[in-house]
Amino acid sequence: MEMLGNLSLGLQVALAPENLIYCFAGVFFGTLIGVLPGLGPLAAISMLFPVTFYLEPTTALIMLAGIWYGTSYGGSTTAILLNIPGTPVNAVTALDGYPMSRQGRGGVALFMTTIASFIGGSVGIILLTVLAPVMVTYALRFGSAEYFALITLGLVAASTISNGSTIKSLAMVVLGIMAGTIGMDMYTGALRYTFGQRALYDGIGIAALAMGLFGVAEIIGSIHTARSRMIDRKSVRFSAMKPTRDDLKRSWRPVLRASAIGSFFGALPGTGSAIAAFVAYGMEKRLAKEPERFGKGAIEGIMAPETANNAADQTAFIPTLALGIPGSATMALMLGAMMVHGITPGPRLMVDEPSLFWGLVMSFWIGNLMLLVLNIPMIGLWVRVLLIPYHLLFPAVLVFICIGAYSIGNNPFDIWVVAVFGLLGYLMRVLDFPAAPLLLGFVLGPMLEEHFRRAMVLSQGDISVLITRPISATILGLVGLMLLWNLVSALKSRRPGPPPIS
Repeated sequence: MEMLGNLSLGLQVALAPENLIYCFAGVFFGTLIGVLPGLGPLAAISMLFPVTFYLEPTTALIMLAGIWYGTSYGGSTTAILLNIPGTPVNAVTALDGYPMSRQGRGGVALFMTTIASFIGGSVGIILLTVLAPVMVTYALRFGSAEYFALITLGLVAASTISNGSTIKSLAMVVLGIMAGTIGMDMYTGALRYTFGQRALYDGIGIAALAMGLFGVAEIIGSIHTARSRMIDRKSVRFSAMKPTRDDLKRSWRPVLRASAIGSFFGALPGTGSAIAAFVAYGMEKRLAKEPERFGKGAIEGIMAPETANNAADQTAFIPTLALGIPGSATMALMLGAMMVHGITPGPRLMVDEPSLFWGLVMSFWIGNLMLLVLNIPMIGLWVRVLLIPYHLLFPAVLVFICIGAYSIGNNPFDIWVVAVFGLLGYLMRVLDFPAAPLLLGFVLGPMLEEHFRRAMVLSQGDISVLITRPISATILGLVGLMLLWNLVSALKSRRPGPPPIS
């Protein structure tokens, strides 16, 4: 009965006219930006982040969440029609989506990915509704030592599980932590890394950093690769969207399996929707009776990754809302949005702000329904957006970013912050340094420091409290095993192979 009462409360909040309007705005602009090649959820949320500062906290989070899962829907459009993934997650969809488009079945692929996205998102929402309260029950027992260990696990997991060099990822985490400590120490009032600049006394804003690191860097990186392509408009007409009976028969099992895979990986810190999509695709290829069909337009090759990534998008909110620990860079931005609005995410959120928590959860249903209704009839609009010349589109986006950065505090210094982190983000792309761990370090670094110092105060400086409390000791043990496993894997990969036989 209590669950029904909570869902009823959430539905009332989600159906409020203002929340409905901003939910629609979020999913619309999320889909629009997701359609644009190179601009993923991080860039989308970063660019529209300043708009939410003037909204009520619940309304702001509903809009940001709509942008988040809207980009997942929109990103598949360019992957299928142009073989250019709108987001990194949709790269898997392009493997079979683009061959389907070249076969004149682009409309079928777009229609089926919309259905797959809705089903995956729905499964994720159900698990979020069921699992988050259970997780909160245990999380209420956590103290500062446990939170320190949990945040450490999140940072290390994001570095070691993500693609690329672990050393580079950890270096970016440390750089992010350093950037997060810029400004005045909340305990002693000492100034750190300000270099005499008054504008840095209050630290760097998360919106300016994210807009530069992801929005500007993505645009700079896309300038020399972006080019317009022709699209077969006949393949995206309504008459060309009807799937065959064979398409439906081949799709339902992959959708069920991918829903489970995406929900599992979405709830784990440091994994997220990209890994879920790749794993789901790989599983379907292994289980297929005709694996040679994959990469040539197999319907299972688009249904599995699209279902998995949307299920993961929803379950990623479980650790963020229930524990206050973001499992991905995008969730770190959501966490930052809560903090900007004076909301403390964590186990107390469901107790102290039930209307916000359950209103946000129920808005996911509404947002996914909006996307289902929006995407199919508006495919023609997204196609027209893709035909806009990039030399006109990208400068307009840059102007929007600068206006957004300035509007936060009417401070020109924030535009310089955007520019500096935009150049840094592009340099990191060139040198193959991941940007997501830097953002995670920036958001979680101050929390890591706060809980560590609080644990030291409560234990009178006894650092052994971190390993004598069972929960924190277990979590830190997992951190150690994760680092050890990654070290062994790195050594094995560097070991020279057997000499060639002459």
